Amino acid sequence: MIADRLLEILRCPQDRSRLHAADDAMVARINRAIAAGKAVNAAGEKLTKPIEAGLVREAGDLLYPVIDQIPVMLPDEAIAVSAIE
Repeated sequence: MIADRLLEILRCPQDRSRLHAADDAMVARINRAIAAGKAVNAAGEKLTKPIEAGLVREAGDLLYPVIDQIPVMLPDEAIAVSAIE
């Protein structure tokens, strides 16, 4: 997972708020939505590959996926948490 030291440095590219690691339950919900073909990113692209982890911005509304141990911090790649729940 992402080292605590890196989490202290990283910020949401949209609003500059702090990020925290998504819990296992949230990652599992997103991966179920991906498997069901119901998950899209902010750009509207359907997600097809499961995520291994995620970083959630302070407001709790967006998750940035972690793929191959690399946080994908592009605004278009963010996943709206409310659309998954």
